[in-house]
Amino acid sequence: MLEISHIVLRALGAIAALFVMTRLLGKKQISQLTFFEYITGITIGDLAGFISTDVEANYVHGLVAIMVWFLIPFLVEWISLKSKTMRELFEGKGTIVVQHGVILEKNLGKERFTADELMEQLRTKSVFNVADVEFAILETTGDVSVLLKPENQPLTPKHLNLSIPPQHEPVLIITDGVILSEGLDESGRSEVWLLQELKKQGLSLSEIFVAQVDSYGKLYIDVYEDPSPNQMTSAIEPADKHQLLLTGIKQCQAELVQLIQKTDDQMQKKRYISHLHQLTTMKKSMETASQV
Repeated sequence: MLEISHIVLRALGAIAALFVMTRLLGKKQISQLTFFEYITGITIGDLAGFISTDVEANYVHGLVAIMVWFLIPFLVEWISLKSKTMRELFEGKGTIVVQHGVILEKNLGKERFTADELMEQLRTKSVFNVADVEFAILETTGDVSVLLKPENQPLTPKHLNLSIPPQHEPVLIITDGVILSEGLDESGRSEVWLLQELKKQGLSLSEIFVAQVDSYGKLYIDVYEDPSPNQMTSAIEPADKHQLLLTGIKQCQAELVQLIQKTDDQMQKKRYISHLHQLTTMKKSMETASQV
């Protein structure tokens, strides 16, 4: 019994020491590791396990060994922060494996990286065609960073010269049927507004598992009772779809007006005006149809 208590105390001491050391070494020790960090992490863990269970071993000697293995990566990280040369020596640097849509087989061979592994990494970045890639770099962590060619990059509001207002993450305002006052204050909404919105949807607080408000003031609600597959497919009524489409058309009109005001290219401006007229006609037709 005394020996078991001894092991428990030694294990608790080793855990405490490892916790402090990991905190000092930083978050890199629990994320993607370099080769050097991988080696030191394994050794420190092995030493901690050894001094916890081997009651005949000198506990202090074991802690000293752990401290030595702790100080080495700690000093290496400190030196790496100060010197780019030492950083590349200990951590390595990225290797270009795809350039202008062409796979660099020599670089793949140097890193002992196969074509299958490269394609797998590209697929995790939603890239299935190597020809679409401008650059792909094999990072020191083993991940592949991908830059698509300009013509294959996704279109953003910046490409259209559109200004988007700042957004914040959705705010949680209800959880487990309880209203969160802090969330309501952060979203700029009141409890009266929330209860009115719930009433419109025929819901009570006790039915709600989670509710959020996004940057645009849109309310998302998840109830305890999940809908059946048929209910999920018909969740949006035709009238709601009609209104959503109208809202989308109005947003497009507003964006086109901004583009018309900003552009100096007369040909482009005429094209935008033409699209605006088409959307206006479509909107009027939909509004007339909804009144019938």
